[in-house]
Amino acid sequence: MSDVDSPSTGRVVLVGAGPGDPDLLTVRGFNALLGADLVVHDGLVDPRILALVPNTSRISVAKARSRHTMRQEAINDLLIAEARRGKLVVRLKGGDPFIFGRGGEEVEACLAAGIAVEVIPGITAAMSAAAGALMPLTHRNIASAVTFVAGQCKGLSEQDWSGLAGDGRTLVIYMGLATAAAIADKLIGDGVAPATPVAVLEKAGRPDARVLRGTLTDLAAMIAREYVQSPALIVVGMVAATGNAGLNMLGILLEDIV
Repeated sequence: MSDVDSPSTGRVVLVGAGPGDPDLLTVRGFNALLGADLVVHDGLVDPRILALVPNTSRISVAKARSRHTMRQEAINDLLIAEARRGKLVVRLKGGDPFIFGRGGEEVEACLAAGIAVEVIPGITAAMSAAAGALMPLTHRNIASAVTFVAGQCKGLSEQDWSGLAGDGRTLVIYMGLATAAAIADKLIGDGVAPATPVAVLEKAGRPDARVLRGTLTDLAAMIAREYVQSPALIVVGMVAATGNAGLNMLGILLEDIV
């Protein structure tokens, strides 16, 4: 193996940046940023977090729906190449690296290349967005289970979501704005009541965060008329009627469903 190919003392640290608010970055994640030689970051990482390390080299690998600045394989190669140069590479990812963040693929690539790798978890968007809206994802009286799914994926209509939403259950959908109409049709077709409460939690942890509430049958129309922008989460279930200005809706919606 040549010197170029040989792993050096460099390493990769995957850091969850959380939802955006720098105050929600973990102390361990912050310390990793301070020690980084290079920060490779997602496009959704809040600029206020990047500003914590103004003198550190940074590379954006921003991704958007159907448009990637850098393919995942190229990101993996970049992390490995820079670590082999002896650098401490921080891979800064929105939310948590292992919740729809493709962190597992980056860890696998590093391990296969013989590169030391560590993961520092972050607060995932579902937890932070719900907390900001005072909306418990589980509640002793109305929901004893919660499930996270990705709404932007191939073969959405063929996936089995039966039992994920409905009585006593909360469904949280990441990356579901563009497919909201198909998601609502799928859930209603699987037997979820059209009047089931939904909430759209937009830009959690940021100054312009919004909480929009409605019903499953109106989900796509609400997103369109309110001009909801990414990042945003969709919450389906009775908990969507709780929280800021929501509790007074809960009794009415329960009557509609039953």
